[in-house]
Amino acid sequence: MTQQPVATPQPVATSDKLDAAVLKVAGVVVLGAIMSILDVTVVSVALPTFQNEFDASYARVAWTMTAYTLALATVIPLSGWAADRFGTKRLYMIALALFTIGSALCATADTIGQLIAYRVLQGLGGGMLMPLGMTIMTRAAGPHRIGRLMAVLGIPMLLGPIGGPILGGWLIDVASWHWIFLINLPIGVIALVYAQLALPKDNPEPSESFDFVGMLMLSPGLALFLYGVSSLPEAGTFADSGVWLPMLIGAALVVAFVLYSFRPQHPLLDLRLFRNRRLTIAAVTMFVFIIAFMGAGLLFPSYFLQVRGESTLAAGLLIAPQGIGAMLTMPIAGMLADKVPVGRTVPFALLLIVAGFFTFTQVDANTSYVLLCGSLFVMGLGMGGTMMPIMTSALRTLTGHEVARGSTLVNILQQIGGSVGAAVMSVILTKELNTSQPIPGVTDPSGKPLSEAGLAIAAQQRPELLQQFPVDPSLIERGLDFAADAFAKTFWVAFALVLLTLIPAALLPRRRERSHLLDDQPGDQPGDQPRTPVVVH
Repeated sequence: MTQQPVATPQPVATSDKLDAAVLKVAGVVVLGAIMSILDVTVVSVALPTFQNEFDASYARVAWTMTAYTLALATVIPLSGWAADRFGTKRLYMIALALFTIGSALCATADTIGQLIAYRVLQGLGGGMLMPLGMTIMTRAAGPHRIGRLMAVLGIPMLLGPIGGPILGGWLIDVASWHWIFLINLPIGVIALVYAQLALPKDNPEPSESFDFVGMLMLSPGLALFLYGVSSLPEAGTFADSGVWLPMLIGAALVVAFVLYSFRPQHPLLDLRLFRNRRLTIAAVTMFVFIIAFMGAGLLFPSYFLQVRGESTLAAGLLIAPQGIGAMLTMPIAGMLADKVPVGRTVPFALLLIVAGFFTFTQVDANTSYVLLCGSLFVMGLGMGGTMMPIMTSALRTLTGHEVARGSTLVNILQQIGGSVGAAVMSVILTKELNTSQPIPGVTDPSGKPLSEAGLAIAAQQRPELLQQFPVDPSLIERGLDFAADAFAKTFWVAFALVLLTLIPAALLPRRRERSHLLDDQPGDQPGDQPRTPVVVH
């Protein structure tokens, strides 16, 4: 990546603390990340509201989240080159503006189709915020403070799970669904002004040509593959052509890109970075973890909403202990990551997640809230000691100009893992729920027979249905028991994946390695020139 000249070259401060200049830059990045991450969790609790407002099926309104994810996956590979070409400050402000404009348009949507289209615009901006933010912050802090830096960047990752469901539920209850998007407007304006004042001026001097061939393979390939994966819950089977055909075409394009990417000097996505063993192990660990945890994470509010009949606000409050637990351990994990090899801490954090997760494999329709909230708190303690240290391990050994490329790889893996995890868990849960007995003469709005579990879940959210379909109360109770059992079986799959994460985690470095983040040396690729790192003060 092209670097800015520094008027008075000097080494990065040796203090372990993040000074005021670094924290000022971090504030810009955290604001942008809060908007992007908070938006995902806020919308997740609004899906039942969208069903009622737009008279659409759950599968249809779920595309308000899927479209956002597809846009993220499409634009992330472009962010590294675009930062070289236009400068990180300029591009970051463009991303903020796109996200804010997309939010305003979402609030004006009259149909579910319009809302899905505007969510794509939001995703185009949101997709660039995280990789650009990681690049900006990593350069500002220096290599010896990456752990503390990642702990700061983890703040929005905590506020999202804590504040998103609570804020979304509250806004929908006291105002309307429009406000879950309008809330982004003042934050976006403040972030734009803050970025203009706090971020250093761009001085881009592009030296790399754009990989058009790679873009024509990778971006459509990722979008098609994730489209197929995201269509799986609605189709219910891989045999549906709407699932396997885009997945197959997308996978073929991605494989073609992988084979091609080692030929150009400056590929769109630099897979040569996987020669770095530490980056590879950290990436594999994170990918498996994201599939398990992000997939199951969508099921936690669904259990409270569908099986326990809680409101969106109450469901958000019940999930909050997870974020509180992570808030306690993430700063500690950040400090330890700068001093202790992550291979000595991450496996223990994963064991905390395993311990807390096990409770959800045993849930029924009446499991104690104290036990569930306590388990979520324990899981949060483990999560706070897992995500940021793994990302620290991945970035610590990269040279200065590799940071943008490495963060792009990490963000793409996160998006793919999250999409795959959500689709897999949704399909398993749907199949389990559909095995319950259909009720004679009772159908859903599409005319399909409604099962005992389906009626019980619908009755929890819309009690007036019981007046339309008078049934024996014992049938509702039996349906809720069956639904809870379906959730438990789905959680078993996620639990097994978390256990699987322990295998690559055991290979994480157990001794300290020298950081190369700000080394002034050529990269792995022929023709790369030594580049002077940026030190922002």
